[in-house]
Amino acid sequence: MKERDCVLETEDIIKTYKGFRALDGLTMRVPRGGVYGLVGRNGAGKTTLIRLICGLQEPSAGSFRLFGIPHDGKEIVRARRRMGAVVETPALYRDLTAEENLRQEFLIRGIPSFEGIPDLIRLVGLEGAGRKKVRHYSLGMKQRLGLALALAGEPDFLVLDEPVNGLDPQGIVEIRELILRLNREKEITFLISSHILDELSRLATHYGIMDRGRMVRELGAEDLEGALRRCLRLEVTDPAVLARVLDSRGISYKILSGGRADVYAGISVTDLTLALAGEGCEVLTLQERDESLESYFLSLTEGGRS
Repeated sequence: MKERDCVLETEDIIKTYKGFRALDGLTMRVPRGGVYGLVGRNGAGKTTLIRLICGLQEPSAGSFRLFGIPHDGKEIVRARRRMGAVVETPALYRDLTAEENLRQEFLIRGIPSFEGIPDLIRLVGLEGAGRKKVRHYSLGMKQRLGLALALAGEPDFLVLDEPVNGLDPQGIVEIRELILRLNREKEITFLISSHILDELSRLATHYGIMDRGRMVRELGAEDLEGALRRCLRLEVTDPAVLARVLDSRGISYKILSGGRADVYAGISVTDLTLALAGEGCEVLTLQERDESLESYFLSLTEGGRS
């Protein structure tokens, strides 16, 4: 990937806190125009990385470039004006309305006119909030307003840390559709950190999989499709028996909830069914499917059975 095609590039970033390495030589590339999904467990270093990009902290070692500008260069402040961010919980004035919050944001950013505020409110779907103060907002409405604040100044790059965390299913769908619309219609590049991997897979065009402060793998959505294994989803009456039978055959699998399991090797269904029946375990359902992003992530970070 050519550098000019990247909004963000990091090189061997290290960030230490009293001897603990939150980031340990992290290198990544966020391509222009994409939706980059940052995947990792709690403590993997995702939020630390985002705080560095936003200028809230400085790396202990290594470097990064934003729109081609070095993080320690004189022009980095100007480069950051081209990005917006919602880090953890959106910072909102609880006793102000959406419009009043946006007016404050425009003043802070030095935007000379408030003319764009109604369009921003419509864009994020808050036109019905009227004079309602933020302290009366639902979590989804607060997330929408946080996005509106991040969009002030018409950024080319948006960084979102857990944008659907705590939302109900309808709120998740609404935020997803908003992100996709902004990416498609406004050509905004996104970096999205999320632990809800199924939802992230509906958005991302590229993925970065982090573990213990390092980048384990970067790949595009098409590459991910090719990497995901086919599996059989079984539902059985006794998962412990299933695990014992599969272990005896050296077959890769993952036990799920509700008596279900994903089996990742070509097997004789008849042989497996007979072996299970011989130990008093019945196969209730069987379905061929693709491996999930979550299972793939766990296999890369040594969290799954192999």
